[in-house]
Amino acid sequence: MIPPKPPARPGKPSVWRFLRDFRRDILSAQSDRLYRAWMAEFRGPFIHSFTCNDPVLVELILRKRPMDFPKSPRMAAGLQPLLGNSSFISNGETWLHQRRIIDPAFEGGRLREAFPAMWDAAQAGVARLAPLADGTEIDIEPLTSHIAADVIFRTLFSIPIEDATAAQVFQAFRDHQDAQPMVNLGGLMALPRWAQLHTRRVRETARRIRGLIRQLVAARAAEIAAGSAPQDLATKIMTTPDPQTGRSFTEAEMIDEVATFFLAGHETGASALAWTLYLLAESPEWQDRLAREARQNLAPDFAAMRNLPLARAVFREALRLYPPAAMTVRQCRRPETLRDRKAPRGAQLVLSPWHLHRHERLWDNPDHFDPSRWETENGKARQRDAFIPFSAGPRACPGAGFAMVEGPLILATLLRAYRLEPGRDRPVPIMRLTLRGKDGIRLCLFPRQTG
Repeated sequence: MIPPKPPARPGKPSVWRFLRDFRRDILSAQSDRLYRAWMAEFRGPFIHSFTCNDPVLVELILRKRPMDFPKSPRMAAGLQPLLGNSSFISNGETWLHQRRIIDPAFEGGRLREAFPAMWDAAQAGVARLAPLADGTEIDIEPLTSHIAADVIFRTLFSIPIEDATAAQVFQAFRDHQDAQPMVNLGGLMALPRWAQLHTRRVRETARRIRGLIRQLVAARAAEIAAGSAPQDLATKIMTTPDPQTGRSFTEAEMIDEVATFFLAGHETGASALAWTLYLLAESPEWQDRLAREARQNLAPDFAAMRNLPLARAVFREALRLYPPAAMTVRQCRRPETLRDRKAPRGAQLVLSPWHLHRHERLWDNPDHFDPSRWETENGKARQRDAFIPFSAGPRACPGAGFAMVEGPLILATLLRAYRLEPGRDRPVPIMRLTLRGKDGIRLCLFPRQTG
């Protein structure tokens, strides 16, 4: 099966045509050459950027010398109303301090401890979908968004999505995405920070989200002080000091990080789940195989996750074809030479999982949905050097392991209960806060026969 992708522009567009198309859809504004090119240089007003698809460059930027290629401040400007100066957009010593506190919360046994909350969220998701499983065409994106948000609140604050404050945060995030659907536009276009103005609605929705998160953080701080706090991710992060400085997060810093966890965990998780369910709806053979695996092996025990290899392979293949964070931007801290081209200090380096994961010179049958590819020599090699749905190196998403348990678990749970069929119209991917369907992702659900 060949899943849909937006039509790329043939050849090299003019600067003004590029800027015009960029405002409509970042992905379809890109040249189709990027599916074959190792690197592409682009110059224009305010713009001097390099799209880097060469695995050698990806390795250099993300793994070998990440401090020489910090997150772009232009990209950060688009996210600051919501995320402040969180670890997602900070650089240098600030970022190092933040990660020394955050990383221990996602180590080793923490996944096992978080698993019951994930399991409960998955079961609640199945129950929430039951009234809709009558064959009526529905947009699955709001529903996967609901499940992913439930996972975040249960694992972070030990509250379900039905909690009044959690429900308000969830709705406020939906309003924020509607208010600023292309938050990364300024960074990818390399516009100066003064040109990246935020609408009043963007500022208002960000302020509302942060106010609600402040309530959750303050309540948890009081529970920690009283010795009654549950031992979840929020408590772990709020009580972990920086091992080098001894300083813990302030309330403002914790608000920044909770907003980031919700954006990085909820938005990306919702996107990945929706696209995976669509791919399975279009591939009934893979869907039935995954359902059989779930019926045989799924259990409310973290150890059972090792018995869901197909669920992991399907989820990984969906992340390849539809990476939630389809593009990101780094910046040259000093002049560099990239593939014999001079990149000046401040040049923007676009890393595009969207193009890297579908690169014609790297992958066998790059546009095909084929979960079995991960057992081939090509798939194993590309997983090492050309698969970055969670980024890579020191700045890789700290929740990557979390996501690779959450995604397969929810998939197996849903597929054990429901059969999927595609809707009438195929979805068109478009880059917003994350990779979403331009007009949603429409599917039909039916109860799955268990006999």
